[in-house]
Amino acid sequence: MAAGRQRGPRGSAVLELPRAPRLVCVEYPGLVRDVGAMLRTLGGEQGVSRIYADPAKRLELYFRPKDPYCHPVCANRFPTSTMLLRVRRRTKKKQQLDTEEQIQPEVQFEMEILGIVTTVYKFQGMSDFQYLAMHSGPDGKQTSMYDKVLMLKPEKEEFFNRDLPLYIPPPIFSRLDTPIDYFYRPDIQHREGYNNPQVSGENLIGLSRARRPHNAIFVNFDDEEIPTKPLDAAVQNWKKVCTNPVDKKVEEELRKLFEVRPVWSRNAVKANISVHPDKLKLLLPYLAYYMLTGPWRSLWVRFGYDPRKHPEAKIYQVLDFRIRCGMKYGYAATDMPVKAKRSTYNYSLPITVKKQGSHTVSVHGLKQGLGTAGTSGAKKSPSSRYKLKESVYVFREGALPPYRQMFYQLCDLNVESLQKIIHRNDGTESECTERDGWCLAKTSDDLRDSMSLMIKQIIRSTRPALFSNTTSSEDGKEQLAYESGEDEDDEEEEEEDFKPSDGSENEMETEILDYV
Repeated sequence: MAAGRQRGPRGSAVLELPRAPRLVCVEYPGLVRDVGAMLRTLGGEQGVSRIYADPAKRLELYFRPKDPYCHPVCANRFPTSTMLLRVRRRTKKKQQLDTEEQIQPEVQFEMEILGIVTTVYKFQGMSDFQYLAMHSGPDGKQTSMYDKVLMLKPEKEEFFNRDLPLYIPPPIFSRLDTPIDYFYRPDIQHREGYNNPQVSGENLIGLSRARRPHNAIFVNFDDEEIPTKPLDAAVQNWKKVCTNPVDKKVEEELRKLFEVRPVWSRNAVKANISVHPDKLKLLLPYLAYYMLTGPWRSLWVRFGYDPRKHPEAKIYQVLDFRIRCGMKYGYAATDMPVKAKRSTYNYSLPITVKKQGSHTVSVHGLKQGLGTAGTSGAKKSPSSRYKLKESVYVFREGALPPYRQMFYQLCDLNVESLQKIIHRNDGTESECTERDGWCLAKTSDDLRDSMSLMIKQIIRSTRPALFSNTTSSEDGKEQLAYESGEDEDDEEEEEEDFKPSDGSENEMETEILDYV
């Protein structure tokens, strides 16, 4: 592809444009003398490849790659259409004859296009503050603490019992790496003698965010009365967006669901009806009320139906089930086939992720049937565009749940042995309690134990190497030190602090926020 001999008018060269390879450019903010050292600051070739595979990630550069306390500077990703050009300058000296005239050497340029650059990473932000693992003594002398706080090999107990100064650096100092102009308003100048009023809820503006106008009715387990009809505002909100035959058909389908089954979870509704999520937020308060506490918490109940007065309503109670993991169960969290929604070990700092702009949905967009999910499901048929899979609310033997924490209704546990536990007291129900509803005491704990054993057997069959060193007391009967549901709350407390991702919402934590 050398084109030094192909010349156009006035000395311009004609080059052949190759179709491959496609290249990625990194505008490195430094003078590169050692390519290997430069790649180590970017995480190596594997690190760069991993970042390139995810368009939402920003390329991180660590000026001290061996220092775990080094905060990175991040590069933004941009599309480009440039070329990498290599130019060679060749000088050919001519032999000088026995003359006094100086002969100029002949210079030739050879150019070659090595590839096309389609992506470029540019470091446009500022570097974060750096905090070194140093300790300042009484005399002002700085002492390094890296050998004291970093465990590079297995250590004995004395390593952890040493008396050291407290060193707990924050994982990040600045949430933003680009400067932002703050336009502060000047202080209001009052007349002489003016006194500020006493602070109260009546004279404060914006105590919290604006209330979402979905007008759902919330009911606690201790409330004596239940609503028999929706709020007028909920009716008006639904009538505003219900302007086409598709919406009216969805309304009729949801009415039939509540006639067949008076209590539903939102995920169960989304698995049976294809409806835009934003429209469902307006439709549910139109047909049902929301239970906040008790055995039917986080569920939608048909207006006029009180499950506390009907013993047969125990099959609609909710079960908060979480897959147990830990070495005492035979497998660690990293060996679970069901990955966590989020993990502190894979946490990404805010500056390392390129946030996408939020897409708001207007009332006009809802009337036209458009929304945030419309683009992703454009290729799907309208009857299944927004439907979820059945596994988001149904538990079956031999299948793993899609998430580590699930909210099942008892009637959706499609296992005969589990249904026997639920119906142990059929015909003898005497009292509906807030913890167990119409079921016997600790029914939820028995269900969790049985479901956990089923899941362990599934993992054993798919990954027998995990259980090669474990021993069982009897074939088919394993004595496992299962914890109760209350003890599990401590294990999963860390995950509950985070808001679940789209499509796997924790209804108890996030659904209320849609209506408050």
